Amino acid sequence: MMKKRRPTKTVLLIENNLDGSGSVLDMFNHQGSYSFELTYVVCMDDAVQRLAMHPFDVILLDLALPDTSGRDAILQLRAYAPRTSIVLLCDPEDEPFAIQAMETEVQDYLIKGEIEAHELMRALRNAVARRALEDVLYMEQDRAQVTLDSIADAVICTDIQGNISYLNPVAERMTGRSLEEAVGRPLMDVFRIMDAATGEAAANPLVKAIGKNRPARLPVNCILTRPDGHKIFIEDSIAPIRDRDGLSAGSVLVFRDVTVARALAAHISHLAEHDSLTGLPNRLLLRDRLGQAIMRANPDTDRIALLFLDLDGFKHINDSLGHAVGDKLLQSVAKRLRDCIRTPDTVSRQGGDEFVVLLQDVHEPEDAAVAAIRILKAVAEVHSIDQLDLCITASIGVSLYPEDGLDAETLIKNADTAMYQAKENQQHSYRFFKPAMNVRAVQRQSIEQDLRRALERREFTLHYQPKINLKTGKVTSAEALLRWAHPKRGHTPPLQFIPVAEVTGLILPIGSWVLREACKQARAWIDAGMHLATMAVNVSAIQFRKEGFLEDLTAIFDETGLDPHVLELEVTESVLMERIDHVTSILGTLRKRGVRVSVDDFGTGYSNLSYIRKLPLDSLKIDQTFVRQITSIPRDTSIVNAIIGMGRSLKLQVIAEGVETKEELDFLKLQECDEAQGFYFSQPVPANQFANLLVSHPLDPSGLLSSI
Repeated sequence: MMKKRRPTKTVLLIENNLDGSGSVLDMFNHQGSYSFELTYVVCMDDAVQRLAMHPFDVILLDLALPDTSGRDAILQLRAYAPRTSIVLLCDPEDEPFAIQAMETEVQDYLIKGEIEAHELMRALRNAVARRALEDVLYMEQDRAQVTLDSIADAVICTDIQGNISYLNPVAERMTGRSLEEAVGRPLMDVFRIMDAATGEAAANPLVKAIGKNRPARLPVNCILTRPDGHKIFIEDSIAPIRDRDGLSAGSVLVFRDVTVARALAAHISHLAEHDSLTGLPNRLLLRDRLGQAIMRANPDTDRIALLFLDLDGFKHINDSLGHAVGDKLLQSVAKRLRDCIRTPDTVSRQGGDEFVVLLQDVHEPEDAAVAAIRILKAVAEVHSIDQLDLCITASIGVSLYPEDGLDAETLIKNADTAMYQAKENQQHSYRFFKPAMNVRAVQRQSIEQDLRRALERREFTLHYQPKINLKTGKVTSAEALLRWAHPKRGHTPPLQFIPVAEVTGLILPIGSWVLREACKQARAWIDAGMHLATMAVNVSAIQFRKEGFLEDLTAIFDETGLDPHVLELEVTESVLMERIDHVTSILGTLRKRGVRVSVDDFGTGYSNLSYIRKLPLDSLKIDQTFVRQITSIPRDTSIVNAIIGMGRSLKLQVIAEGVETKEELDFLKLQECDEAQGFYFSQPVPANQFANLLVSHPLDPSGLLSSI
């Protein structure tokens, strides 16, 4: 049972219109991934009582309340909640007022009757973020030493009457007044400021600094006007200078030009066009820049290259080490990509672990290839994350303008297609787009459509490959392997359709069918008096993580009558490393029911051995790539030896898969490996042929089973 999500931000809704509030309340009831806790009141008096009890993160204020309205309502809230973000709910005719209020008093506004749930949640989230940024900015300013010599920005000092007593050289240049001209004059004669949005004169900041004896600052987007008419965007802070008794004796005003104040506005705009995690342009900004590059390019003479990049194996790192580590790895990759490009080029994050690099002014396709190689090398270098050294590679697809497309959408799609070809053929590589790749993409679509009908048309069958006990030479177990006999294409290799089934989710009904058929066949052989120790079935990550997986398995046992001790589930290391607590619970339940679990392709993943040691497992399968090294690289057998030794120390059975030669068999027997399977013994065969092997014939001198 999932725990109830704890709200992280609190919202006070002040709204007297029951119809309007109902719609807003309904939006909070269906807020999706956001976490806001709502308190609802109908008037300002109730709101004041609530604010006196505890603070809120955001206030949703209707400008038309029964006991107050407009600016008075805002001022009352500011008196009781000066640091709380305010989002206005206003009628269309009040929008000009709401826009003006945003400049100095509120964080956002929404038009009643036009509010949608996602806009409401985004407005609340942005209001909290904006207030947080403002608070951080204020704290940074307040921590600065209030001395004339501590900062190189403009500094103005005043006495208790608000008359200027000092200007530093920077302040002289920015105000256009010399120290001699300014001393003794009222601050607002020299420091002439106005609101950038309204053009009206801004309030004298000395009112708070001296009159209330506390620091203050100007609203965002203030303009300082010099005597010659030149205008400068500034941001500032002003603090009182206190005497020995703590009373105001004057003030010090520190200000600078556009940097911080305009940076805040730029940041809000930046969020709409950039990825929040990496700071890279997002897909919208990429399309805009790519579209502009295409408009500027001459199709006869200019080339543009688009590199679509996807990280190899990122999901495993993200799931096994946690999303915090995964996010930092993405940030590290993003930095390296930025370091690989020139100033006019663009690196964009499309989402997840996908990035796109836009290269302008490409003279030859080789230039794009050089860039791709440089990027592959940069990404593959070790990433040091939280005291971990992580290795990851990338696959890149390249499309060129104008050869591979005349618009942004086509170029991105074709680069994406080429990237998938690179990933399927050889990870840590790049591929240029070719029209034939689109043909293959169409074929994948065709496979998906046919897969959806394959079960009901009974096009799937199971073949079985024997496992050999290396001490007795007898067949003890079987592994069920899926085969697809397409009515038109004929035999379709699993490597062609299994990945499609996993991506589309069709692996769930197909995997359930495989489990049921394998259990049914195992029960039939046992009922016929044949010796079968175990029936092994591969289980995909999607199946294993599916809610109700254990219940489905129980139903299959009930339906087929198979003893659970006969079934062996083969799962990969990556499956075991995802959501360790959840996996441990499932494995514990399987162990109690007698179901065996084997780690398939052991040694090819990134498993944590400390976790493997704690999991209730039964066997390890040595991946065939390591078995090949026994003969292809005779001296490099350390991995096989290590896995066999590890299995023995953990009291796990060790099975070698992909055995094809007598030399491999002899080595495995010498190292006391428990079982083996592979073409040396038998290819996967239909059920009627496999039945002949269960008579338990020993190996003949050639290594083949005598019954084959």
